[in-house]
Amino acid sequence: MPAREEDPLVPLRHSTAHVMAQAVGDLFPGTRFGIGPAIADGFYYDFELPRPLTPEDLETIETRMAEIIGGDHPFVRREVAPEQAREIFRGQPYKLELIADLLAGRADEDGGVAESPISLSVYTHDTFTDLCRGPHLERTGQVPLDAFKLLRIAGAYWRGDEKRPQLQRIYGTIFPSRAELDAYLQRLEEIERRDHRRLGQELDLFSIHPEVGPGLVLWHPKGALVRYLAEEFWRQEHLKWGYDIVFTPHIGRSWLWETSGHLDFYKDSMYAPLEIDEQQYYLKPMNCPFHIMMFKSRTRSYRELPMRWAELGTVYRYERSGTLHGMLRVRGFTQDDAHHFCRPDQIEDEVLYCLDFCLHLWRSFGFHDYAIYLSVRDPAHPEKYAGSDAAWEQAERSLVRALEACNLPYRRAEGEAVFYGPKIDMNIKDVLGRPWQCTTIQFDFNLPERFDVSYIGEDGQEHRPYMVHRALLGAMERFFGLLVEQYAGAFPVWLAPVQVALIPITDEQVPYAREVAEQLRTAGLRVVVDDSNQRMQAKIREQQLQKVPYMLVLGKREAASGQVAVRLRSGEDLGAMPLPQFLALAEEAVREKR
Repeated sequence: MPAREEDPLVPLRHSTAHVMAQAVGDLFPGTRFGIGPAIADGFYYDFELPRPLTPEDLETIETRMAEIIGGDHPFVRREVAPEQAREIFRGQPYKLELIADLLAGRADEDGGVAESPISLSVYTHDTFTDLCRGPHLERTGQVPLDAFKLLRIAGAYWRGDEKRPQLQRIYGTIFPSRAELDAYLQRLEEIERRDHRRLGQELDLFSIHPEVGPGLVLWHPKGALVRYLAEEFWRQEHLKWGYDIVFTPHIGRSWLWETSGHLDFYKDSMYAPLEIDEQQYYLKPMNCPFHIMMFKSRTRSYRELPMRWAELGTVYRYERSGTLHGMLRVRGFTQDDAHHFCRPDQIEDEVLYCLDFCLHLWRSFGFHDYAIYLSVRDPAHPEKYAGSDAAWEQAERSLVRALEACNLPYRRAEGEAVFYGPKIDMNIKDVLGRPWQCTTIQFDFNLPERFDVSYIGEDGQEHRPYMVHRALLGAMERFFGLLVEQYAGAFPVWLAPVQVALIPITDEQVPYAREVAEQLRTAGLRVVVDDSNQRMQAKIREQQLQKVPYMLVLGKREAASGQVAVRLRSGEDLGAMPLPQFLALAEEAVREKR
């Protein structure tokens, strides 16, 4: 994630990126340099090197960085003419490409897009010069020697284009003090402990295989059960809240996407068409055109509105392979989609309805912190959007009034609207305070017009409905990854794929364990009996590693008295209790979604 320009750590991190680049160049003659910006938690730099880097190289680079920092070299900025810049960076093809783009007004020094041509500036410290607009510290000696660390090596395509060379990217971080660095490194350890990709493998939840295709998820039985439970709750709550559940196909004729505008505005994210009966069909990137066609299947009356149709619809969107990330960014995913068809006078109430329902669902899954953004169009680029200025202004006013009516603080996000209307984006914050984009509530005045959708009003005339598009949990794949990381794989009892593990101490207690298991299953709990020949402590440890909420240890005393000895996955020992008492405890945890 790019650093915010107002972030006070940007000069420190950008300067450290330059120090690292010099160190790499000194250690690996012939290095070709890419770009090296400050980012949200540190910095990186991209290199074309004579050999692949290893983790051991990072320590060597850090040692050379310390020497450069100790030299206390000034960072000197100067403006250069184009021919001077080309001479400075002779033999550096990536820098020369950036210079050409800068002169054409297409990029800035850090590889982003520039609105107009800008002057060329370079920064020099010691023997290293880089094409850069800054900002930087005054001297390398201002970089704290004990507060920086190189973190990892990754591959990165030049300019993010898979058809361009793949460079080696070194990520690093730096803070003003060692204490802040240590706190950050501890946070990274906690993030690693919660990583859904690692836990997905350890807990046997899902897998992704190159042979199947990048970004395509295979749900294993345990992961599929968690998803099933979440989706069943989703369905039950939608029915309670007045939605109708619908289903639509995975493909549709090109006419749908031509009419909707997706082929004009969204084609780069769609897959190539399929030829069927000399007609072109597309894998659906969205569900909305299908819902619209259902609305058009017969004449609708104003008395029927609002109509709320919800679908767990699987969609397919092209993502560059370099952006794919476990379950958090995939190419095929199931979206908890819904569309509200309503009269113009109902639009604000429907947006309010979505906001209330969203917060209810989030709280049910254990999320209580969030950030909200009002995503509006970029007035400087009207060609990116469909619809009139008046329609966009009305839509934005409606969303603002709904947010204010709910007393929800929000920030404006210029240029982040979808092509057919503004939207509210709601980011869940997890237990570590990380934001996750899940919920979107979109106002749409465009698609009803494009598809010529109408209803019969109270006056007997045809009127155009408005639409609210909304996804509250978002992609089930991403939401599942969020759940895994939020709870570090230790799902709440109601979502745990196995809720109770029965652990007989010896083979003599196996029949009692099976008897208890049958009673618990009859009560609706998900149970396994560990009748392996391992010792009791090994069995307990195994179930703890599998994040099972309750372990019931059964020995001679428990079998004779009809009791169970209850242990929690946290290691807490609740002691022996009658089976009905444990059942009441577990049922309460499920009911209250603890």
